[in-house]
Amino acid sequence: MKWMIPGWLAVLFFAGNRVAGAAELPPARPNVIFLFADDQRADTIAALGNPVIQTPNLDRLCHQGVALTRAYMQGGFNGATCVPSRAMLLSGQSLFHIDEKLQRDETWPAAFRHAGYSTFATGKWHNGAASLPLCFQFARGVFVGGMATNPLSAFVQDLKKGKLSKPRLAHEHLCAVAADEAIRFLREHKKGPFFCYVAFDAPHDPHIVPADFPVTYDPAKMPLPPNFLPQHPFDNGEMSIRDELLLAHPRPPDAVRQMNADYYRYITYLDAQIGRILDALAASPFATNTIVVFSADSGVARGSHGLIGKQNLYEYDSVRVPLIIAGPGVPAGKTSEAMCYLYDVLPTLGAMCGVPSPPKSEGLDLSRVLREAGQKGRSSLVFAYQNVQRALATRDWKLIRYPKANQTQLFNLQDDPYEIHDLAGHSEYSARVAELTERLKVELAAAGDREPQPDAADSVTTPPVSHAAIHP
Repeated sequence: MKWMIPGWLAVLFFAGNRVAGAAELPPARPNVIFLFADDQRADTIAALGNPVIQTPNLDRLCHQGVALTRAYMQGGFNGATCVPSRAMLLSGQSLFHIDEKLQRDETWPAAFRHAGYSTFATGKWHNGAASLPLCFQFARGVFVGGMATNPLSAFVQDLKKGKLSKPRLAHEHLCAVAADEAIRFLREHKKGPFFCYVAFDAPHDPHIVPADFPVTYDPAKMPLPPNFLPQHPFDNGEMSIRDELLLAHPRPPDAVRQMNADYYRYITYLDAQIGRILDALAASPFATNTIVVFSADSGVARGSHGLIGKQNLYEYDSVRVPLIIAGPGVPAGKTSEAMCYLYDVLPTLGAMCGVPSPPKSEGLDLSRVLREAGQKGRSSLVFAYQNVQRALATRDWKLIRYPKANQTQLFNLQDDPYEIHDLAGHSEYSARVAELTERLKVELAAAGDREPQPDAADSVTTPPVSHAAIHP
């Protein structure tokens, strides 16, 4: 049965990749399986500290590789942030330079193909049908679009000889379709290295899983997010978009608990499908020489800060994403707080696989971060959402600017990773606000942002909000 959660099978990622008796030959280039979720918060993996959720297969991947706990997508210039996020990932380009339709420049999957890799895709494709054959040689079970109204009854297509087939009705959940096709690819692939991209539609709403999936979460026992608020403290510039209308204002705590119970169940269902792929890999000839990556296109609020969607620049509510990398040459059971963008991941894999970079790729090779403890990654990151939000994150601090509302927030991420205590209104932090506001302006300009940013002196800061006081 497709929903059965696989057992703990040992995946021998680190067994070396030279052919026995042929030590004089260069090592085979590693294969890549890239598992990509849709709207999965970075704090929804049991092995990384979530005491409520059940994710045995993502836990298994954490135990076999490195979890980068400060990986980020950079934002978006439309409400469907998964479109720019996927474009950034696949192109290796920043938010300010991407072509969201992936037709202008060579992508990383195309670079893998030009370097001799077989490239295969399955699952969600949200960057326009025309770009799929430009990126991948082969594709099956592809859902072309953004959100499936019902993932148990959706249409998928195949890529054959550079053309998409007519849509056909999938007779199982889209996540199961993607897992099926990835497993089929592993069984049928015969020769040469491969890049297999598996883009699940989960856990994006609606949170629908097969009725007989055995894992459930009791809403009455679901904790509220640690930064839960009934209402965002001010208009952030995107308060009436579709995602923010999924629940009433102010947010009813019981409705938030129910939503998150369904959300967690969906993640556990997704985890089961990932387990099927990991089991198939373990049973394949490719088990010892395949890099496996898990990540997601964004987080999502689900009650954090009084928000529901991902159209914001808070950490777990939107921009911080899970990122796990396991495989040959990657230490097992490690975590890293090195800061990186999602668009650094494929440049890193390219370096590990000997694939030359596409000409327009901007991402960094972070392979040393994976191999060597203490590597720091990027020293700071900038984020943007539409023309209403901008942010800067360093290893310790996060400043968020709301230019249209003329509001500023300041958080100490080391002490306050859930951004509960806004320090911008405290006089002892005025110098820090001014410093980071100026740095934000400089770094946004260097990144290519064309939106003017108000000076710190013009900023309005919000009064502190006690989250604890409003938790029922």
